[in-house]
Amino acid sequence: MTGQTEKLPISQWAEDDRPREKLMLRGKTHLSKAELIAILIGSGNKEESAVQLAQNILNSVNNNLAELSNLSLKDLMKFKGIGEAKAISIVAGLELGKRRLSEDVLVKKKIKSSEDAFHLLYAELSDKSYEEFWALLLDRSNQVIRKVNISEGGMAGTVADPKKIYKMALDYKASSIILAHNHPSNNLKPSQNDIDLTKKLKSAGNMLDIEVLDHLIFGNDSYYSFADENLL
Repeated sequence: MTGQTEKLPISQWAEDDRPREKLMLRGKTHLSKAELIAILIGSGNKEESAVQLAQNILNSVNNNLAELSNLSLKDLMKFKGIGEAKAISIVAGLELGKRRLSEDVLVKKKIKSSEDAFHLLYAELSDKSYEEFWALLLDRSNQVIRKVNISEGGMAGTVADPKKIYKMALDYKASSIILAHNHPSNNLKPSQNDIDLTKKLKSAGNMLDIEVLDHLIFGNDSYYSFADENLL
């Protein structure tokens, strides 16, 4: 006897402690983040159960799922017991969660606040290592007609062509638009270029009777709203 408690595999835990059984018996909301990730990876390593390994991974990102979604496959595979297949499962699970949030908001369609627009574009603009520019096209009731990718760029920026934006708005008979782009640096403060571009697009929209309702800047898990800051 070594005096240490031997690690039991999940299959030998009390039924209420097993993630899969716990989900079936008590429902998904009763599982911790670590237990949900444990279901994705299935097993741990020689020293850790799947739940312990999952908690170890979460501890490395301050128990924050947004930070976890920033980890690459190679980052995840640095943890003992996480091979390529398990790393892919984690990345895919987190991506599904992001897309579910985006589609859930799209079903509601009507945009009532900057937060609504943020959630609608969250899957497209969060966790990107390069800059993208998007627009939401809205009808007279502020219901979403379409969300469109205007351009993709690099770390330094991307090009938002007013002609392309308003051509799409006219093609889809939009009454207003919401602009959005991300800062890969996660600095939410608008640059002078951001401010100048917003003014230019708002002015062009006024001439076409297509109002610019907001311009959002995404950074990590948060955003900056020109409308909320009275910059429109």
